[in-house]
Amino acid sequence: MKIIVVSAVNLVVGGTLTILKDCLSYLSELDKEEFKIYALVHDKSLVGIQGVEYIELPWPKKNWINRLWCEYVSMKRISEKLGPVYLWLSLHDTTPNVKAERRAVYCHNPFPFYKWRLREIYLCPKIVLFSLFSYFIYRFNIYKNDYVIMQQRWIREEFARIFGVDRKKMLVALPVKQDFSVEPEYVDVDRYTFFYASSANSHKNFEVLCEAADLLEKEVGKGVFNVIITVNGNENKYAGWLKSKWGNVDSIEFKGFMNKSQLYGHYNAADCFVFPSKVETWGLPVTEFAFTGKPMLVADTLYAHETAASSKRTAFFNPDDPEELKKKMKSLLDGDSSFLKEIPQVAIEAPVSRSWKEMFDYLLF
Repeated sequence: MKIIVVSAVNLVVGGTLTILKDCLSYLSELDKEEFKIYALVHDKSLVGIQGVEYIELPWPKKNWINRLWCEYVSMKRISEKLGPVYLWLSLHDTTPNVKAERRAVYCHNPFPFYKWRLREIYLCPKIVLFSLFSYFIYRFNIYKNDYVIMQQRWIREEFARIFGVDRKKMLVALPVKQDFSVEPEYVDVDRYTFFYASSANSHKNFEVLCEAADLLEKEVGKGVFNVIITVNGNENKYAGWLKSKWGNVDSIEFKGFMNKSQLYGHYNAADCFVFPSKVETWGLPVTEFAFTGKPMLVADTLYAHETAASSKRTAFFNPDDPEELKKKMKSLLDGDSSFLKEIPQVAIEAPVSRSWKEMFDYLLF
């Protein structure tokens, strides 16, 4: 019987927890006579997938010292105790010091490539530190992996350039097709509406949209358009700064967090989706909104050209230039959408997977 271990002690919320659940859901369906599945998790009640044996490790998430000890000391002991391990898959960026016939790491942290601003030292110091240290977190032990997994081609190219990892070892695992069966909540809007959904973190770059909205309101007047963002101003210092600086702009609505039903309702109601985030491993809201076929204004970044591929009505803008974004928003208000284009599909060289089955076929066989 071949033992597969998935380590994911740091995945507890959001999209990364969904990745863990989807991963274990697939593995739980493998032949029980051939494979035994273990998962190292923070809390097994957060996962709840049957057919998997869980090892709970809540203490690594308390601080980085605990996390590093877990990755490089505790996990080695666990691998020796469980062994021989056939495949060890780390789902959260770090390459643990383990004994296994095959080793793989899933890299979904884009912060080594993030160019932060000075004000973020005060507003979001954790983001700055994460950006500074992510390079070393990735680099340590990365060459011990048989496979390095990422979601986009551009990250593979950057890993090859920065770390010198062999491209043949790097698998681009495209996000699995999303479930759009959620019933959207009805949302009533009475004017042209721009919408941006994301978490209240500084790299999400809400400020360029807020500044563009302020400039546009001064040009066209109040009550002409609406900008809805999923920040309420109380989440953290960055959110508070946004609210204090642009909270008096009539055209901006600080709506706060939305569940799936509310989110899809706003997708349906919005006239245009704006996504100014500076760095992502994918940028799921772009994929979700693209299905509406409505206009999208997206940051001109490496990740965005891959994420927006195949969308029908999209334009890119400099994420540091609110004036450029304002002009594109003004054009849409004036009924001019001629600058929106269909974005061509990006060719991705093998190895590449489009499902969990394809990914594990590659890792296991």
